[in-house]
Amino acid sequence: MERVLRRIQRGGIHPSIKGEVWEFLLGGYDPDSTFEERNILRNHRREQYYAWKEECRQMVPLIGSGKFVTMAVVAEDGQPLEESSVENQGWLVKTAITDKRLLQWMLVLSQIGLDVVRTDRYLSFYENESNQARLWDILSIYTWLNPDIGYVQGMNDICSPMIILLEDEADAFWCFERAMRRLRENFRTTATSMGVQTQLGMLSQVIKTVDPRLHQHLEDLDGGEYLFAIRMLMVLFRREFSFLDALYLWELMWAMEYNPNLFASYEKPENRGNFSEQDPRLLKKYGKFERKYVKSGQNEQHNTLAVFVVASVLETKNKRLLKEAKGLDDVVQILGDIAGNLDARKACKEALKIHEKFLKKANRQ
Repeated sequence: MERVLRRIQRGGIHPSIKGEVWEFLLGGYDPDSTFEERNILRNHRREQYYAWKEECRQMVPLIGSGKFVTMAVVAEDGQPLEESSVENQGWLVKTAITDKRLLQWMLVLSQIGLDVVRTDRYLSFYENESNQARLWDILSIYTWLNPDIGYVQGMNDICSPMIILLEDEADAFWCFERAMRRLRENFRTTATSMGVQTQLGMLSQVIKTVDPRLHQHLEDLDGGEYLFAIRMLMVLFRREFSFLDALYLWELMWAMEYNPNLFASYEKPENRGNFSEQDPRLLKKYGKFERKYVKSGQNEQHNTLAVFVVASVLETKNKRLLKEAKGLDDVVQILGDIAGNLDARKACKEALKIHEKFLKKANRQ
């Protein structure tokens, strides 16, 4: 695994095996597992996914049909809608829905559909409606299984590449499910807070430590909460980088943050606390970024590499931000100008430098 991580950090992953390698990086398989063990687990997961899909199809027959909805299938109060809209839909709820969880899920299906239509629409893959329907199916099923998080816009951007890279829909679902384990707190929203705020707070700390002048300037513009960086963190830079570069950035980050115990901690959460190995041979199996935290004994909750990548993006625009930004709109515009124009490798390299600088300065304080 350590050789694999080194190769990824040097040059990314060949498109023909991207999907399979991602499954490892995201903790889908034990790094020490055999081909046979993985096959057994893969088949078990596929059965599980298709059982869930059938459960959802019983409630909404459009799931798995190659079609999807972009308009409501039920009224907000759970009552059936007028029959007249059935031709737009292909399917509508026939009897009143009283179950709260079921109603909440059915109400969000059209929102998922609207986002699916907008997802990576410039890719020829999504010219085929059945591929769009697969994206809708996976997001709908995930939303049904995770009512605490539900569906939040941006999940479509995380899931889309997985459907393109992994042929079997069930494999794509599980790859997305593992990615969401890392990202789900970003998507958790309550009446008073957003999950991504924790990371924004970390970003604020990082910029304040490594570039106090820029931080002060943003504070003066009322941007000290770094809300303009929400999208970068929520959808992992899908808008700032081209499609291929965003995927390259993801695998670089996942390789650098790789923890060989991920799989075990997901499959057997009760053992989560038993993984603080300091054995130098074992340390080599960690990604470059993660290793630093394990070495220093800080392997509990810590900053993610994404926070430092945002910091590196801000640093590339440091001069323009200080000179031209007279208000938050200017900050948003300056950062908006970089859409699709960033170099993933460079951004990661810079992020690691900022991380070094941050750790040094933070330790001095």
